Amino acid sequence: MLKTRPMTAEDMPACMEIVNFTIAQGGTTAYEEPFTEQSFAEEFIDGPAISTVVKTSDRIVGFQNVFDIGDGLYSIGSFTDRRAPVKGAGRALFNATLAACRVRGGVAILARITSDNDSGLGYYGHMGFADDHVIPGDVTRKDGSVVDRIVKRYPL
Repeated sequence: MLKTRPMTAEDMPACMEIVNFTIAQGGTTAYEEPFTEQSFAEEFIDGPAISTVVKTSDRIVGFQNVFDIGDGLYSIGSFTDRRAPVKGAGRALFNATLAACRVRGGVAILARITSDNDSGLGYYGHMGFADDHVIPGDVTRKDGSVVDRIVKRYPL
């Protein structure tokens, strides 16, 4: 059974393992450098308006954050365990995040996904996000390649 709850500092090692493995695999996040404890805390503990983890009975299998970017908009980021994926983890995270965003008020949640991230584009589309706009050449990869960022929108 999956359970969601707010992320705490104690969740950092498990969440770092998830995101750093995702980064190492490449192609499914704009992040290209692994997180240290300090950089993870700054990005995912201190920065977001809402941080949520999803757990099975014995381990964290994903996390999701939304950042308040002003004008009633939130920017979302999601990471689930790619080594041992758990069906329904992404949906459980989004349901919890959506409820928390609605309590806070606002207009919409934006997902800003690099155009080379097929799984991210699919996930947010499956969650009900609609294409909003494209930011051409928004991300330059370490190898010098340039990719667009596709912005999807979910109205609150």
